[in-house]
Amino acid sequence: MQDLKITLIQTSLAWKDKDNNLHMLEDKIMSYKESTDIFILPEMFNTGFIIHPEEVAEPWDGPTFQWMKLIASHKGCAVTGSIIVEDKGKYYNRLYWVTPDGLYRIYDKRHLFRMGNEHERFSMGKSRVVIDYKGWKIMPLICYDLRFPVWSKNRFQFNKYEYDLLIYVANWPSIRSDVWKSLLVARSIENLAYVAGINRVGADGNGVEHTGDSGIIEPSGNPLLLLPPDEELMVTLPLSYHALQQWREKLNAGLDWDDFSVAY
Repeated sequence: MQDLKITLIQTSLAWKDKDNNLHMLEDKIMSYKESTDIFILPEMFNTGFIIHPEEVAEPWDGPTFQWMKLIASHKGCAVTGSIIVEDKGKYYNRLYWVTPDGLYRIYDKRHLFRMGNEHERFSMGKSRVVIDYKGWKIMPLICYDLRFPVWSKNRFQFNKYEYDLLIYVANWPSIRSDVWKSLLVARSIENLAYVAGINRVGADGNGVEHTGDSGIIEPSGNPLLLLPPDEELMVTLPLSYHALQQWREKLNAGLDWDDFSVAY
């Protein structure tokens, strides 16, 4: 199995300014010379974290989704990140996974941030999503989902793991950055998988500060990459499938995992 090259885009975001954010991100991505398999954008990358969805929501196939398709096509790789979508009269914090051939998958945020009243205005997602991409199994999740280990729990059946990589896109406040970093490590250890966490930097329109602290954690729990806080950076790193399999063979805890199901 080939290595998977992923690119984290740790960036500031203009408050409620889609044109500004998309132009900024397009400039970063289109001028980026290093090859990659996936560009990973933060949560609500076109607006910042907004809890009044009616102000900025797009239809499911709206301009930001079309922008993602164009970027994926031009760069020849997958693009993922979440935006606010209105679909059949409901609002969702929806992650899109878009590939160069125009195909896409969606994941609607399951755990809505109650302390920010997100649960009062958005509808929760109803299903987990595992994406098959270049032979890797990838589960995308969004911000507050990180606090809920049952939702992200890997499964081991027929001597195979359900996924190899967890991706968390976020607008995680700096005041809880230690929690962010600790839980990324915990999710990697308990699931025997790589974990990539991408978070924004800078203050949002409510004055909430974000330090980024984006990174990639090995299945052992060791940090493979930690981006410096408060800096706008794009960094690409290859993930080794061989190293993943070696670790799983060395510590195959999946054989002893408890069998359970999640009620949707």
